[in-house]
Amino acid sequence: MTDQHAKKLLSILHQVRILSVHLRKNKNMSTTIEEQTRFDARLPKKQKQFFERAAYLGGYRNLTEFVILAVQEKANEIIKEKELVIASERDSQIFFDAMTNPMNPSKTLKKALVDYEAFVVNSK
Repeated sequence: MTDQHAKKLLSILHQVRILSVHLRKNKNMSTTIEEQTRFDARLPKKQKQFFERAAYLGGYRNLTEFVILAVQEKANEIIKEKELVIASERDSQIFFDAMTNPMNPSKTLKKALVDYEAFVVNSK
């Protein structure tokens, strides 16, 4: 799937309409509420046929499975990429702040410096 097709799929999903909420039973048979929604998308007939062909050739059960899995994969990729950028920006800010506003050295660090300087002098 090309990025262009993935972008088209994402734009289609932006036109989502919530239609229903369903109850589903979990494995131990106690009733839990899992919100599920349906989406309808308006797209040109040729585009739908193109997606159906890709779903068939890709071995997907149906167009819905194909669309959901393709969009899920793309969404995961986008979120992971953006979270890395955010983390990187946050780390850069922390580093910059530490470099421009250094903390005062602690007693332990001052003692380590004195010990190091004595070691260097005695090593000559």
